[in-house]
Amino acid sequence: MDKQNAYKRLLKKHLYFSKMLSCADLSVLTNKSLPFTTRFLNELMDEGSVIETGYANSTGGRRPQMYSLRNDLNYIITVAMDQLITKIAILDMHNNLVGEIEKIQLPLKDNDEALARLKDSLIAFIEKSGVVKEKVIGIGISMPGFVDFKKGINHSFLSNGNESIVTYLESEIDIPVLIDNDSSIIGLAEMRLGTARGLKNVMVINISWGVGLGMILNGQLFRGNNGFAGEFSHIPVFKDNKKICSCGKTGCLETETSLLAIIEKAITGLEKGKMSALNNLSFDHVEQSCQAIMDAASKGDTFSVELFSEAGYNLGLGIAILITLFNPELIILSGRGAAAGKLWLAPIQQAINEHCIPKIAEDTQIKISTFGRRVDLIGAAALVMENYERIEVALPERKIKTA
Repeated sequence: MDKQNAYKRLLKKHLYFSKMLSCADLSVLTNKSLPFTTRFLNELMDEGSVIETGYANSTGGRRPQMYSLRNDLNYIITVAMDQLITKIAILDMHNNLVGEIEKIQLPLKDNDEALARLKDSLIAFIEKSGVVKEKVIGIGISMPGFVDFKKGINHSFLSNGNESIVTYLESEIDIPVLIDNDSSIIGLAEMRLGTARGLKNVMVINISWGVGLGMILNGQLFRGNNGFAGEFSHIPVFKDNKKICSCGKTGCLETETSLLAIIEKAITGLEKGKMSALNNLSFDHVEQSCQAIMDAASKGDTFSVELFSEAGYNLGLGIAILITLFNPELIILSGRGAAAGKLWLAPIQQAINEHCIPKIAEDTQIKISTFGRRVDLIGAAALVMENYERIEVALPERKIKTA
């Protein structure tokens, strides 16, 4: 790719993440002169990639013209996988949903066919979407497990004989593919587009069937030496509970704080005669069961509130460790479980008050993500745009293979 096209991509990347910028803003962000930036911005407008979107708010003096990407300029196929369910969607350049989100029951544990099923599902989804393939920038995939972002390998799920998942999917679909751990991707979404935007040190808690962690340190997403940083679920906090974790060890944080742990305690409590509006909970329908508990808690069902209070306090024990180690300015509760909203805040704060040195914790805020349940889909799209300068838009042939 020549330097001129690379610079145009860089401008588009900044416009994607900022939504609207002036020419002066772009000049500063790309460290290029104003005349140089103006030239390429005008070329992008002539090509129809960028449009004028009015003037900035007045701060005195002449208001600068603002620019945005055309929303239908390109599209991103975004995939959010958890251990049980996979969601596939298409987003435009303003992160608007194009069509419907498709949900697939795709268990990952001990499933040798998972990768092939993912490939077939992607091909079928793209074919029926009606989106012109040449306008698709890439496929971003959020997934659980030990993901080596650079090598394109997941050491926990989607077995491919230790070969790159990315290479396999690109060869079958002919669209650039990027993968990353789901918690890192949620951290990226919050850092680039969400509540953590512009902040330096933030811990993003991914509350789901496990409990993950996206770490933003010194304004950068921290993945660790091999990309495996953030396995918050598996810090040994409850050694006396003797519960076997999904990792095979006992006493991990997720055994007392994950949504699966909440469902398990709800089912056990009801079997023991707990009074509650809850009924018909089942591990065969975890999404529905989880939503039922959240809904009941939000309506004041005492047992459901107790479940979140206990899980929140236990989660707060883990968060207290993070605050002590990293002294973050902000903790964001994100992921599927963030839909429980303020139910988490009081018990988490109680645990922090009891277990953190006050001076370390006094300036750390705790907030609920504003993204809701689309955070993993938005994060997977952000992963594609984060790497926009280096991915190839056009792979050979660009023809979807028949499933």
